[in-house]
Amino acid sequence: MDDDKGEPGLLEDSDGEADLSDDKSSKGENYNLSAINPQYKETWRTSSFQHSTKTCLALMREALLHHRWQEAAEYMACYTQRLEEPKHGPVVQDKELIWRIGTEILHHHPNSKMEDYNNIYERMKDSGFTNYLMISLEHSFHLLQNGHIKDAKHQLSVAESWRHGKKSAAQYKMTELILVYKGLLDYVMWCDKKSTLNRAEYPDRLDNQDMNNLFRAASVHLKEILKKPGVWDPFILSYVEMLEYYDDHEEVIRVLKDYAYDNKFPPNPNAHVYLYRYLERRNASQEKLMKVLKVLCALVPSHELMLEYSRLLLKSDQITNIHKALGIVLEMLDFASWRSSLDAWNLLKAIIKKLKSQSNWKDSVAEKMAARKDWWPALHFTRFHASKDSEELKEVKASLTKVLCPGLMLQYTAGQTTTEEGTGKKTSKRKRMSSISQL
Repeated sequence: MDDDKGEPGLLEDSDGEADLSDDKSSKGENYNLSAINPQYKETWRTSSFQHSTKTCLALMREALLHHRWQEAAEYMACYTQRLEEPKHGPVVQDKELIWRIGTEILHHHPNSKMEDYNNIYERMKDSGFTNYLMISLEHSFHLLQNGHIKDAKHQLSVAESWRHGKKSAAQYKMTELILVYKGLLDYVMWCDKKSTLNRAEYPDRLDNQDMNNLFRAASVHLKEILKKPGVWDPFILSYVEMLEYYDDHEEVIRVLKDYAYDNKFPPNPNAHVYLYRYLERRNASQEKLMKVLKVLCALVPSHELMLEYSRLLLKSDQITNIHKALGIVLEMLDFASWRSSLDAWNLLKAIIKKLKSQSNWKDSVAEKMAARKDWWPALHFTRFHASKDSEELKEVKASLTKVLCPGLMLQYTAGQTTTEEGTGKKTSKRKRMSSISQL
């Protein structure tokens, strides 16, 4: 690569310091040349090769920003010479830069091929050991995304057996992650086998045996995830699907309960949703379902399953549960995402209708609405809402305004209705006025 003497500003600075703003933007890292050993400062400034690679990186960045992928690929082909510099070899940041930018160019280049990806991944793995496991995992992801499942698994198998010196804590965690993803790939292959068997008119016994072997191989790695704190939703779901297929329901319950209730895992609403959905499929009792939803309600009061929780509480006919259902639905409606939900408002109407059998029902509603009376009207009962809500929703909400906000003059009303004499038919005032104007 030749010197670019036409752009001295890339290297020179009047303060005698390196142009840090250029370094930051071109390398994506905050480098401070004052921290470099003084004997290499002058080499960094004057080296023709360093000047060329820095200029090349700046031009490549410009091409990337303007989505000129062919131009960026040509600059990258030159910039990779940074890996082969004998005197001042690339630092870790340079290698990661080539890895990240190179794959980004290939993702967008219209003529990129699988061989190109394989070349850059293998070259980056050979360039040093620091990111070997992470690069192997990303390589496997790309192969999996393009349908090369066996090749993806092979990459993880090679990474699993890779060793370099004394294993650090970071390497240990990455190796565990690779093992779990290897189990996930076994699950993907298991799903393919299951699909083949389901389509076959006469299932092959060997295919069934292969499927069982894949289940055992996947289980070895996926069950280990329950021993590690973290959010492991896709791995848990994969393991549960296989266990459910083989009717190991006791193990499914154990796995899902551990994932939902074990304190070593961070609070995860999805864990409780998975447990609830499984119990629902198994026709569990209402008490068991409500127990799961109670915990989910504490984590995410606006979750869509809170409608189901309120319905279950309403079915129990216990006055305390009806009061709970009222609080849950009102709390859902505190969120703007539920403001126009006809299901939520209909459920609220049903709860209040059931509460009316109690003599002190107004006090119960007033207690729940005490903290809401100042802001609920602006959230739900304005003229703007009346103009946007559907007629069905407007009718339900209008019937609740005096119950929820007694004594307040609200501008939210449904179309007034009158009864025609002699017919008993109800017509809206708007329709009657329209008929008069036509006359």
